[in-house]
Amino acid sequence: MVATVAGGTAIWFVLFLVQLPFYGWLDDNGHVWWLWTCLFGTALGLFGIWYAKGWEAAVRRKAASRP
Repeated sequence: MVATVAGGTAIWFVLFLVQLPFYGWLDDNGHVWWLWTCLFGTALGLFGIWYAKGWEAAVRRKAASRP
């Protein structure tokens, strides 16, 4: 699960970087929100990585505690 979330986060970040040089065009045409959506997707993805790691650790602990 962590790999899937990390992959999605990486895609959002790459999309942010690809659009960054076109900030002027995005701003002129009212599409600057595309850039911020990618940045916000990256931030949510970083939270998702942290959450997924904790979830997987909890599942492993629960499985290890079973007889």
